[in-house]
Amino acid sequence: MNFLKSLFNRGGATASVIPEEPPEMPADSTTRLIIGLGNPGSKYANTRHNAGFFVVDELARRIDAPESRKRFKGEVSEARRGSGKFILIQPQTYMNESGLTVREAIQWYKMPLEQVLIVVDDLDIPFGEVRLRSRGSAGGHNGLRSILGTLGTQDFPRLRVGIGRGNHAAIAHVLSRFSPEEEAGLKTVIGKAADIVELWTDRGIIDAMNIANDPANQPLAPQQSH
Repeated sequence: MNFLKSLFNRGGATASVIPEEPPEMPADSTTRLIIGLGNPGSKYANTRHNAGFFVVDELARRIDAPESRKRFKGEVSEARRGSGKFILIQPQTYMNESGLTVREAIQWYKMPLEQVLIVVDDLDIPFGEVRLRSRGSAGGHNGLRSILGTLGTQDFPRLRVGIGRGNHAAIAHVLSRFSPEEEAGLKTVIGKAADIVELWTDRGIIDAMNIANDPANQPLAPQQSH
């Protein structure tokens, strides 16, 4: 959980992965499980397909989360946020098997699906835009397809971070790095996506969708003059 250190000036060395440990207790109603999808390893670290990882990195920075632990075939960090708690996970299974991590985590924490948020990249949303949904199909995303298959339901919230389609084949595009122009706006986009996660936590899915999906509230939307 360290890609955005350079963007957000977090600084410091790469967080080490410490041995697996049991959680303090099953999650209660104030806990949120936030799983950002991506591919592990330096080869994929800065690619568009890892947008979900970037959002989790930013949330970890905001709540000063401790070093990640190896659990559920992923990297896991838990920290208090106000009177509640965030459990932040980055699956290390590669995108196509993300559902393995998601299912294990949900079963371990006995987490209701309404308290789970999956964060993913999306080809069909332009770069600079985000969308929040309470349920839905995989929409061609292999990570979501894996999760739908392991959970057996579409009824879980997901936050989609737009990466656009670009001029290349889909696979080549998602595994490519952001352009210099996109890099210039990436901090804003990831920050806005993290804002939406916090909004979902504080006000629930309906209010969060109404605000997040309003075109005027998109991260790189033109600002109105006053």
